[in-house]
Order: sequence, then C-alpha cells, then structure tokens
Amino acid sequence: MTINIAIDGPAGAGKSTIAREVAKTLSFIYVDTGAMYRAIALYVLKKGIDPKDQLSVCENCKFAQIELKYENRKQKVLLNGEDVSTEIREEVVGNVASVVARYDEIRKKLNVLSRRLAETTNVVMDGRDIGTVVLPKAEIKIFLTASVDTRACRRFLELQERGENPSLAEIREDIRQRDYQDMHREQSPLYQASDAILIDSSDMKISEVVDEILNICQKRCQI
Repeated sequence: MTINIAIDGPAGAGKSTIAREVAKTLSFIYVDTGAMYRAIALYVLKKGIDPKDQLSVCENCKFAQIELKYENRKQKVLLNGEDVSTEIREEVVGNVASVVARYDEIRKKLNVLSRRLAETTNVVMDGRDIGTVVLPKAEIKIFLTASVDTRACRRFLELQERGENPSLAEIREDIRQRDYQDMHREQSPLYQASDAILIDSSDMKISEVVDEILNICQKRCQI
C-alpha cells in the first residue's frame, strides 16, 4: 500500500520547498505538479502560441511530452527530452502556466501522469488541486497558505538572490491576479478540501511548517 501526501495552496505559499523537505525526511518521492504545468507553459511560449487560445493550446500540446525523472532523489523536468528544470522557473512561464492550467484537456493529460506516480510509490505531491481532484483519497491533505504580502516578499527576495531587479509592487499584483485566476477558473479551481488541514505559514519558518506536517503524518499514518 502506498501513502500519498497532498499539499495544495496558492502561488508563493512555499508548497514546493515544504513538500521537498517533507519528502526528503520521509524518503518519499516528491512530485511537483506545478512544474509540469510550467513545462506546458514553456512549450506554448516556445511555439509562439497565444496562451488564451484554448483550442490552439490544447491541439499543439498533444505533442508536448512531459517527464519527471529522479537522480539521487532530485527531480528533473523534461520537455520532449530536454531538461527544462531551470527554465520553467521564470516569472513569465509561471504566469502562462496559470492560464493554460484552466484548460480541461491539459489538466487531464497531466493528472494521468501524476496519478500513475502516486499509484506505484509513496509520494508528496503539491499543486492547486491535488487533494480535491488529482488525489482525492490521499491519506494526508494539507492546505498551505500565506498572506499576499508575505508571498510577494518571498518571491521578491528569491529573484534578488538570482541577480534580478524585481518590482515588489508588480510581484504583489501578479500574485493577486494568479490567485483570482486559480480560484475562479472553470476547471479544478483552487480551494481547501473539506478534509485538508489548514496551515498559514505567514509567520512560520520553513522548519516549523515541515515539523508540523511531519507531526500530522505521525498521528495519522504512524510515519
């Protein structure tokens, strides 16, 4: 029997960082579903497709092969055989991902890949609809959030560390827009599953959030 841990929440809440640490501690596989949507978004950008043209996006993305591979338990994202793990983290890619993630055909394509992984191994999976749609029977569900200002500041510092010169005001507005898009999209909108545990990380350190989730895992599944 496999154990699945689903971590949902809005952009910039720290889902990926937290999920990686939890997976590492438990020796589970970490599955970054957001990275898969970003890979689709990158494909759309590279092909010069208008992300708002649903028909064109869905038709062309039939030819986008997304793979998750692991080397020393570190995830790599491959797009048609090319490692795009770094490229998909660009801000423009994230914004396009939020648009194409609304399309039912795209979600179905990536949900199949996500479920296959979860059926064969213990996973920690993060995204926007893991506990509600992708893995509705996950043994543990977490809804991780933080205030808009906290998430904007985190992203601002992250981009500065990369040597970029970001605008905090623009990042804050981007996050607000992505929240609205994610919560109001027709297919699989972002919301907290009824059986998910809410964790607000606004005033918490990464280690504190990880410890809280690990305590939940111990109580619920003795892991």
